[in-house]
Amino acid sequence: MSEYQYYEFLALDQPLSEKQMRELRSVSTRATITSTRFTNHYEWGDFKGDPAEWMERYFDVFVYVANWGTREFMVRLPRHALDLKLARRYCCGDTASVRVQGEFVILSFLSNDESGDGEEWDDGTGWLSGLAPLRADLAAADHRALYLAWLWCVRCGEVEDGAEEPPVPSGLGRLNAPLRSFADFLRLDPDLIAAAAEASADVNERLQPRALAPWIAALPQAEKDKWLLRLALGEERLLQTELLRRFRTAQSKAAPPLPAPRTVAQLGKAAEQRMQARKRGEAEKAAAQHARYEKEQAALRDAKLNQLGRRESKSWDDVNRLITGKTPKQYDLAIQLLKDLGELAARQGRNAEFARRIEAIKQDHSRKPRFIERLEQAGLG
Repeated sequence: MSEYQYYEFLALDQPLSEKQMRELRSVSTRATITSTRFTNHYEWGDFKGDPAEWMERYFDVFVYVANWGTREFMVRLPRHALDLKLARRYCCGDTASVRVQGEFVILSFLSNDESGDGEEWDDGTGWLSGLAPLRADLAAADHRALYLAWLWCVRCGEVEDGAEEPPVPSGLGRLNAPLRSFADFLRLDPDLIAAAAEASADVNERLQPRALAPWIAALPQAEKDKWLLRLALGEERLLQTELLRRFRTAQSKAAPPLPAPRTVAQLGKAAEQRMQARKRGEAEKAAAQHARYEKEQAALRDAKLNQLGRRESKSWDDVNRLITGKTPKQYDLAIQLLKDLGELAARQGRNAEFARRIEAIKQDHSRKPRFIERLEQAGLG
């Protein structure tokens, strides 16, 4: 297969209408189209639509994967659900960008790796289900995905070394499954993430009642009544997102001042140091594992030679029997057994005796040139 492209779109807030589904079908006759999803892959042809336009008109999240190393992820949010000024601080390059279209904000994330080094075949399926929850997290003022996107801009050389990092969100050292999937999708360096997380408050991913309860209790009664009415009308998902966004915004305003922002160069140096330390640790671990393996193999070898010593006389008889068999397999078994007997003799200080036995075998079987050749190749001649 010379070319492969995978497209998947998902509508989350509102299903597609019949008219919209017909519009999509007019673009592709073989795509899988439902009221919430459009999926198709191409081996020889190409996608006839415009993903950016489709995100404006139909869908909330989108994934594109090509077998030459390109990956793209888009997220559409209501304009009121995202601090646009803050989002632009994080998404500041071609690989992570933000644009406004009508009542929506659309975030785009692009990763290119034409080398393909170390990557397994990726048909694109599965990425969107892992990445889609990021939309709700972003709407609830969880800015970790935005910070990861900024790190990706750094990694791609789109931010100058002297530039300072944007606000570091809490919990960067505890990435949930969607965030880990996002980092993998972008091919983001784990050492760079770990270095960035050093300045991130280590908070529990799950909301703690002791923090949330007093904040809810302090809300005006009229506002609580409004929230309850919306809950009764079936807006629980949107309600939760809005509540979390307001809570996290309030928490961030009340939080102690953040440490001084680091520059891109400082982050790069910290990531390099982490990488070197990790590699040293991995090398030490590999060396320790190898030493344990060698020790285990030596113990097994000792046990084998001890067992051989108890039946040495019979083993010499076995050698002659195998040689007499004249088949290549029996010759190989005889050579291996002679190697073991030679090691046993060396351990016991009987090298001269072993050499005499080898000479006797060569004389007894001198008319078997193939065996003699194997004997010499094994260093026993």
